[in-house]
Amino acid sequence: MSRPPLPPFNRETAAQKARMAEDAWNSRDPVRVSLAYTEDSRWRNRSEFFQGREAIAEFLIRKWTKEHDYRLIKDLWAFDQNRIAVRFQYEWYDDSGQWHRSYGNEQWEFDEHGLMRRREASINDIAIKESERRFHWPAPGPRPADVAGLSENPL
Repeated sequence: MSRPPLPPFNRETAAQKARMAEDAWNSRDPVRVSLAYTEDSRWRNRSEFFQGREAIAEFLIRKWTKEHDYRLIKDLWAFDQNRIAVRFQYEWYDDSGQWHRSYGNEQWEFDEHGLMRRREASINDIAIKESERRFHWPAPGPRPADVAGLSENPL
């Protein structure tokens, strides 16, 4: 299975890979998202460590059961050969109705087929008022082309 664009990455292909990941995550489809990773992909997400597509899908099911009305923007930070770093923000609300904005960074490593074999994510959450939300496009679904990325949005 091949998942273009393939490494080695340049600025354009690394940004394309980041946007493809953003679109997949905004689908909130755990199986679709898991197919971008190798069968034995290793993950660190916050303080959780796990391995493999099945564990990835299970994690995403738990995540999106807790994080309602999830909307995400990823922004290319750096790239080199088969590695990409992104920064991201996403908004969601919990079971009590409290809105949150989560800020984070991810480091990705890809195999020669363009599948992610390693993902490390560091994430912090802040509570926000609903009136402070910035991400309002219809969800689930990709961020529309006319909605600015993080480079155009202040922190």
